[in-house]
Amino acid sequence: MKKIEAIIKPFKLDEVREALSALGVSGLTVTEVKGFGRQKGHTELYRGAEYVVDFLPKVKVELVIADSMLDAALESIVKASRTSKIGDGKIFVSTVEQVLRIRTGETGEDAI
Repeated sequence: MKKIEAIIKPFKLDEVREALSALGVSGLTVTEVKGFGRQKGHTELYRGAEYVVDFLPKVKVELVIADSMLDAALESIVKASRTSKIGDGKIFVSTVEQVLRIRTGETGEDAI
């Protein structure tokens, strides 16, 4: 099993969710986060004063899937979230050793 953590632009969340649902992904977790990468934030004007926004708002989407679905899921996330502009985000993939559904006691891929 693999865990995918995708940091994306907030306005792309619905497109990513729909793309993953079309693949048969049954659940995911979404967290509002802030951060910066190579773009290092930006400056804004507010009531005539300039200030620096160091941390930009992003959304973190987390899901655990079967190994066989990994490539399709990654492709769907990239396709749905890409704007081809700086700050599109990143995707991290890690291995999950065990999953346990608390309510039923199911383990492994049955618990996803």
